[in-house]
Amino acid sequence: MKLCDLAELIAGSILVGEDQPDLVIDRAFAADLLSDVLALTEEQTTLITGMVNPQVMRVAEILNVIAVIFVRGKVPPASLVEYANRLNIPLVTTKKTMFETCGLMYAHGVRACRSRSTCQMSDSG
Repeated sequence: MKLCDLAELIAGSILVGEDQPDLVIDRAFAADLLSDVLALTEEQTTLITGMVNPQVMRVAEILNVIAVIFVRGKVPPASLVEYANRLNIPLVTTKKTMFETCGLMYAHGVRACRSRSTCQMSDSG
């Protein structure tokens, strides 16, 4: 799914990344706990969260997250938006809940990324 189609699907607004409408969103992970986000694999994914603090972008940068979606009507502060601009990581905001956002994305072909813990469990057993 393309970024522009995703924003339309979730009735969202693109805060950063309007110049990347064709960015392909095919994997996603949803969490409000950054410790859970840090368990992501190294595959490129989209982060769905309600957290709007600067640590979100730091974690996104470390994990090579390709886009961040803020749910529940959360709007990040200007400093976070500026940081995302510098990193060239698209930001989308939606009033939909995390559950609704994930469900819509999944129904339209976006799949879950595998977490490191899932990979470790399946590799060992």
